[in-house]
Amino acid sequence: MKKGKTAKLSGFKSSKITYGTVDSKNLKSIYINIQTWVQPKDDYEKWTRIVLNMSRAVKHTVFNCLDKEMFDEKFIADLDLRTSGIQYKKRSFMNLEINLYLLEEMDFKSTKLKKSIKSIVSCIHSDIFRKNEYFTFHLSKKDKTELVEV
Repeated sequence: MKKGKTAKLSGFKSSKITYGTVDSKNLKSIYINIQTWVQPKDDYEKWTRIVLNMSRAVKHTVFNCLDKEMFDEKFIADLDLRTSGIQYKKRSFMNLEINLYLLEEMDFKSTKLKKSIKSIVSCIHSDIFRKNEYFTFHLSKKDKTELVEV
C-alpha cells in the first residue's frame, strides 16, 4: 500500500522544487527537495569551505523562516554539491533536501502547509540563491539559448 505523496512547487525559475511525505495517512514530517545547477562566478581554490558556508547559511535561513507554530525547530538540511568537480564556467548539479517535522497532524493537501513551504523556499531563494557571491543558479545544465547554434 502506497502512502507517500509528492507535489511540485512552481514559481521559481532557477530550480526544480518538490515537497512530499513518506506517510500521508499519518503525516508527521515533510521533505522539501530543491534541485538546481550551480555555475561559479569566478575561480576560487577553497570550494569545500565555500560549500560548507553555503550549507550553514541554508540552515540559518530555514531556521529563521520556519513557522514555529507549525514545525518543530529541529530539522535536517542536507546540501549535496560535489566540491571535487567544481570548475569555473562549468555547471555542477546541486541537491538540497530539507526534512521538517510537524508539531500537529494536518492534511498533506492543506493550503496552510503549502503556503508555509513556499515561504521557506522563497527565503532560501532570496537569501541564498540571489545574494550568492560565488555561484549563479540555473534550471538546467545547458540553457536553451546555448543549445541553439546558427
